[in-house]
Amino acid sequence: MTGYEAIVYDLDGTLVDLDVDWNAVAVDVREVYTAANVDPPSDGLWDMLEVAADVGLADEVEAAIAAHEHDGARTSVRLAHADELLERSLPAGVCSLNCERACRIALDEHALDDAVDAVVGRDTVDTWKPDPEPLLATVRVLEVEPAAALFIGDSARDRHAAERAGMDFEYVGEGPSGV
Repeated sequence: MTGYEAIVYDLDGTLVDLDVDWNAVAVDVREVYTAANVDPPSDGLWDMLEVAADVGLADEVEAAIAAHEHDGARTSVRLAHADELLERSLPAGVCSLNCERACRIALDEHALDDAVDAVVGRDTVDTWKPDPEPLLATVRVLEVEPAAALFIGDSARDRHAAERAGMDFEYVGEGPSGV
């Protein structure tokens, strides 16, 4: 890990495990579509999120997902990389597919907020991982070039975002998991 000027972490599955039943979230998001009399693209949560703006449901879908994330952040479990974050002297950021407020709640719950200099969530910028913009926004706040930062995450989406942003990447575990 030497040679980097900053470290960026994914949140869920990396620093903490959010206590979220993602199947229940998908059911609630599908109900948003049903209430609006709009056929969802599939039963997949991320599919429904991706087309929500196109069908005029972005705010409602985001609110449904965020409500679960906020609650899950309050009861999240702290993971080993959280201790590593606290031991580092480098500037650190969080770049997550979770909404920014849920990230901040989880960081606060686990006394990690003072160790993080930048937080970029799903709703902070106009795109989300694997698009590189969330990572690029994070390193801009940290005032480092992408090539000088390491991104640590748990999913193939995280790895792809890092590649597209020109950042080195490290998996939290043995390889990709989750979204």
